[in-house]
Amino acid sequence: MKTVLVTRPKDQAASFVQKLEEYGLNSIVFPTIEIRPVSGWKVPDLTQFDGLFFTSPNSVSFFMERLLRESPEELKNLQQLKVWAVGKTTSADLAVHGVTTEPIPKIADAVTLMEEIDSSTIAGHSFLFLRGSLSLGTIPEVINKRGGSCVELTVYENLPPSLEESSKIKSLLEKGELSCLSFTSPSTAVNFFEAMGTTALPPGVQIAAIGTTTANALKKLGVKIDVIPKTFDGPSFAKAIAEALG
Repeated sequence: MKTVLVTRPKDQAASFVQKLEEYGLNSIVFPTIEIRPVSGWKVPDLTQFDGLFFTSPNSVSFFMERLLRESPEELKNLQQLKVWAVGKTTSADLAVHGVTTEPIPKIADAVTLMEEIDSSTIAGHSFLFLRGSLSLGTIPEVINKRGGSCVELTVYENLPPSLEESSKIKSLLEKGELSCLSFTSPSTAVNFFEAMGTTALPPGVQIAAIGTTTANALKKLGVKIDVIPKTFDGPSFAKAIAEALG
């Protein structure tokens, strides 16, 4: 049985692992990022913004947890603002709180999202961007270029894997026991190869990226990508990997 390395956090890996199993694939979960909330920030007055951007379920989870605990009165303000989300899961997590998001692009990445927003929506307006510690900064960069202003608020941090776990995975890789390495964000990719200490891989190991943003991060590392699904979500990603591994 072929084995896929799953690099997303354990609490987000279960459904993806199940899909891989349905295709007859074994999986090993090796979270290359541990997600932790960042302390020391406060929920701002949301009436000072024209819109908000959420790029992951983590940004929704940590922001909403604090908002509901410390500033519940801000929920009504949030529900009245323009809100953009990258991906169906992020949008669905916001919907639970009565927050309606703008149309989601078919390709779920920050670059495509910003391309589909009309420049007049951004120019002269103020936005809040909820981010993790390893955000690439695509959204604020585009906002600033188009004449808008953006406040960045880091609500969670990404920590690398332990040396002990990294050593185990490195050993499996060297023994040829991993058929495919799957990556679901730039940070999972960067942290993985930093943990391995090299981008050199044994022959035959395939590299799978869930979308173009992750693929671009891998390319910057000099890593060749073998698999990108047509639709950037977990089920499509599992199917594309299964087809590639034959």
